[in-house]
Amino acid sequence: MNSHWRELLSSLPAATPATPAEQFAALQTGSFASVLADAGLITVSGADAADFLHNQLTSDIERLPADMARLAGYCSAKGRLLATFLAWRNPVQDDTQISLVCAADVQSAVQKRLSMFVLRARAKLTDGTAERMLIAVGGPAATHVLAQHFAALPTVPLAVVHDAGGSLVRLPDAGDARTLPRYLWSVPADAAAAAWQALLAAPGLVAVQPELAHWLDVRSGVPSIVAATQEQFVPQMINWEVLGGVNFRKGCYPGQEVVARSQYRGVIKRRLFLAHLDGGQPAPGRELFEAADPGQPCGLIVNTAPAPQGGWDCLVELKLTAHEADAVHLGTAEGPRLQFAELPYVLFDPTETTS
Repeated sequence: MNSHWRELLSSLPAATPATPAEQFAALQTGSFASVLADAGLITVSGADAADFLHNQLTSDIERLPADMARLAGYCSAKGRLLATFLAWRNPVQDDTQISLVCAADVQSAVQKRLSMFVLRARAKLTDGTAERMLIAVGGPAATHVLAQHFAALPTVPLAVVHDAGGSLVRLPDAGDARTLPRYLWSVPADAAAAAWQALLAAPGLVAVQPELAHWLDVRSGVPSIVAATQEQFVPQMINWEVLGGVNFRKGCYPGQEVVARSQYRGVIKRRLFLAHLDGGQPAPGRELFEAADPGQPCGLIVNTAPAPQGGWDCLVELKLTAHEADAVHLGTAEGPRLQFAELPYVLFDPTETTS
């Protein structure tokens, strides 16, 4: 957990410990709250903030509406992802301010790299974790607390509302993992202690450890680039364009030619898939192997989370042929075998037009 949030929460009563089974039950059918200790937050402020990010990221940030969040990627010159973001505008007077949520272990390096290209643009990048705390929430008990801070709740995935209580983003649905909506609550630092205390006091709400809360992120099929997977993937290799994280009609950004060429001229031979593992330690960046071709890795682990039934649920980047063969193993060709599941969305080409 970053030092700002650790200091803030240390002054509050500790949450009542819940067993992993109780926490998973809250994630599946109950109510939960989880401080996202492994999330980073970059705040980009200034009159040119949107224009600057538009020229650096894979999404259309200039036309980012005030009431919607958007997925975006930051690529190297070779078109390989350095970070993935959830981005939204903050309501500030006489200025532009955009929040970028990413993995905590890439935040510092990515923030520093982006800052190098600000040059004369009227934009400033700061560590947003000093100003906001990020809490993942879901379920009726959490909704009751949120209703006390927001006049209305966002009704569709990636919708965002703002109020005195901060910003609230409706997160992508997690497929069959749960039927109730879940949210990311960006709480101002001076109100974070009271917000967290109100959540803990809500009857029936369970405080969930971040590593368990990420199970819903995995089940949503929305990947996150961490330090171990930086510069491993062109966006299409992890379904980023399918999820709306790439705009093919906007202007140039680092790696844009490679990303566009992969879409228009190449054949996409690797994709992101959802899988389950009953053994091993499937950390991000670990290699995957086919039983029929043990000499070369066929893919990588992207994100993982403990699963309710035991073992791990994973997002994996994989050759299409390996997925079709359905004999993929962790670490070696004799390692634990992946059991594939259905993603909660359909793969399609966003550049295709219908007559």
